[in-house]
Amino acid sequence: MGSYRYSELDWLRVVLIFAVFLHHVFMPFNGDGWHVMNKESSKVLDDIMVYFEQLRLQTLFFIAGAGSFILLNKVSGKTFLTSKFHRLFVPLIVGMVLIVPPQIYFEEIDNYSGILDAYSKLALSFNANHLWFIEFLIVFMLLAVPLNKLLKTQFANLAAHKLARLAEKPSGLFSLVLIVIIVRLTLKYVMPSQSHSIENLSVSIFFLFFFLAGMFFINNASVWLALEKHRATNLKWFVLSSVIFYAYYFKPDISEYVSLSMRWQLWWLVCTLVSWSGLLTLVGYASVLCKESPKWLHSANEIIYPFYILHQSIIVVFAFYIVQWDAGIAVKSISLLLSSLLVCITTIYLLIKPFNVTRYMFGLKIR
Repeated sequence: MGSYRYSELDWLRVVLIFAVFLHHVFMPFNGDGWHVMNKESSKVLDDIMVYFEQLRLQTLFFIAGAGSFILLNKVSGKTFLTSKFHRLFVPLIVGMVLIVPPQIYFEEIDNYSGILDAYSKLALSFNANHLWFIEFLIVFMLLAVPLNKLLKTQFANLAAHKLARLAEKPSGLFSLVLIVIIVRLTLKYVMPSQSHSIENLSVSIFFLFFFLAGMFFINNASVWLALEKHRATNLKWFVLSSVIFYAYYFKPDISEYVSLSMRWQLWWLVCTLVSWSGLLTLVGYASVLCKESPKWLHSANEIIYPFYILHQSIIVVFAFYIVQWDAGIAVKSISLLLSSLLVCITTIYLLIKPFNVTRYMFGLKIR
């Protein structure tokens, strides 16, 4: 693998985490019962957001898997886990103690006499909230070490050879969606909850599949090149999957003919089609279009992690006041976007980046 830099991973990581930020900016206005909600909501906004929910985190876990494999081939397993302790576990604790409590305070403001009262009651409750993504990553990184050793076994080499043969076919990698569908629908039948808890296997194993795919795909150069080579075919599958998704989403009422359990199974099926075909398409086109890493991308890639940790609490605080304005959704949402973005970036550049203590607390490398 050498010292090659997969620039497409940097691009996708920054773009997708910013997409997560945009998603949370618009959550108060889609009628979905978030931390802070506007009185009026937009059905169109909700119809759009539910689609993109099938793409962002799945691809981010894929990127995390690929990045883990790259790092594990440069350092020992012990060094890898030590690094992840400092860059994942420590920021998770900091986030749960310092960053998450304001969200709960503004969501349940009548239950507290003030923000200090909320901190005194919530700081040590260790509520991960939106930082569940980091919890998942910690568990997946622990699994990555033995999995990386497994990838070097004779059995894994045989499996990699078969995967490479499959990837030669234009729709070969997309056909793996059948495995994802079987796994997800089976787990959802047993554990239908959408709770973002690591114990909820219908969610955690689904995301683990994407993490493992990142490790397996980047382990095989021919498979990674196939993502680029067959990107147009995967785009066609992605478009078809999107049409099927919205055809089911806007379907007439079929409750009289199809049980609730079966309707949920069909929903998870169409969601999985979009997730897998979207992943293949995003990585394939990013491999072609994102060959270079400009200087700004290096800076963005550095701050994107503390940006993720901070963003939701800052959005919730501003949203609490903005939704009370006598204005339309467009004015409120744009105001929330600009104000929360400005505060996130300012906080990172003035309070986090310049100091080693805060750099360590938020997962940045010590200078």
